[in-house]
Amino acid sequence: MSSSDLRIVFAGTPEFAAAHLQALLEAGLNIVAVYSQPDRPAGRGHKLTMSAVKQLALQHQLPVHQPVTLRDAEAQAELAALQPDLLVVVAYGLILPQAVLDIPRLGCINSHASLLPRWRGAAPIQRAIEAGDSESGVTVMRMEAGLDTGPMLLKSSTPISAEDTGGSLHDRLAELGPQAVLQAIDGLAAGTLADNSQDDSLATYAHKLGKADARIDWTRPAAELDCMIRAFNPWPLAHARWQDQPLKVWAAQPEAGQGQPGEILDCSKSGLLVACGEGALRLTRLQLPGGKPLAFADLYNARRDQFAVGQSLANGQ
Repeated sequence: MSSSDLRIVFAGTPEFAAAHLQALLEAGLNIVAVYSQPDRPAGRGHKLTMSAVKQLALQHQLPVHQPVTLRDAEAQAELAALQPDLLVVVAYGLILPQAVLDIPRLGCINSHASLLPRWRGAAPIQRAIEAGDSESGVTVMRMEAGLDTGPMLLKSSTPISAEDTGGSLHDRLAELGPQAVLQAIDGLAAGTLADNSQDDSLATYAHKLGKADARIDWTRPAAELDCMIRAFNPWPLAHARWQDQPLKVWAAQPEAGQGQPGEILDCSKSGLLVACGEGALRLTRLQLPGGKPLAFADLYNARRDQFAVGQSLANGQ
C-alpha cells in the first residue's frame, strides 16, 4: 500500500501543527478529517478565534471536529466512524485515551519538537535553549498512553546556535518536522519502519511556560540568563523591573563585568550592561510599557537621562 491510499485523520492546533498539515496536503495525502482545539477567546476583545490548524483546514474544505474531550464514548464513536488508517497528531493539546489510540489501523503517530527522550512535555523548544543544549530536533513516534513515551520511528536534528531564539528554533523545526512525518508515513504504509524504544533513564521534562518563568533573577550567571532570554523570545519574554515599571528584554549578550546583581555598570548606545551573579549582561533590545521593542541605541537617544550607572534592576528598585 502507498501512503496516498491511507485514510488519514490529522489532529493539531497551533502554527507548528499547521505547517505539518500544509505539508501533508501538498504531498497529496488523503486527509479525511481534521481535529483541533475548540475556538478560544483571544486579543483584547476576547473574540473567539479559530486555531491555525482549523483555519487551514477550512481553506481546503476539510471537515473539522473540535471536541472538548476525547474521553467520552460519543467523541470516540465519531472518530471511529471516519475509519482512519492513521492518526497524525502534532501539538493537539488534548489527551488521547487508549480507546482512541486503538482506533486507527496503523495507530497514531506524533511529531514532537525535541530529540526524545530529552524534553518530553509541553515546551521542548524553549526548554532546550534555556538549558544550553547544543542541538534540538524532531522525533516522530508512535503514541501510547504515557506522555511522549512511545517508541520512536525516526529523528531529524539541528544544531542550536548562540544566536537562536525560541522563535527561530521553532521555525526551523516547523520545516524539519513535516518532512520527517511524510517520511514516517511512507515507511508505515510500506511496512518498513522499525520501532525504537526510548531510554526512560535519559528522559527530561519540558514544563509548560508561564510568565513567572521569565522573571529575570540577576543573581544567576550571565550565561544562564542569556540562554533564558533567547529561549523566551518571542514568548513569554524575559522581564525585569526598572523604575517600578516592567522592562521586557528581547536580546542581550554576556560580557565581563562585576557588581551587585542587577546593578547597571554601563550605559551607552551599545546597550545597558547589568551585573549578574557571575559576569554581566549587555541588554541590547528592550521594550518599555506601552512601547515597541527597540534597539537600546534608540532608547538611549530618547531617554539617556533616565538610565544611569549605579541604578538597579533588581527587586523592582
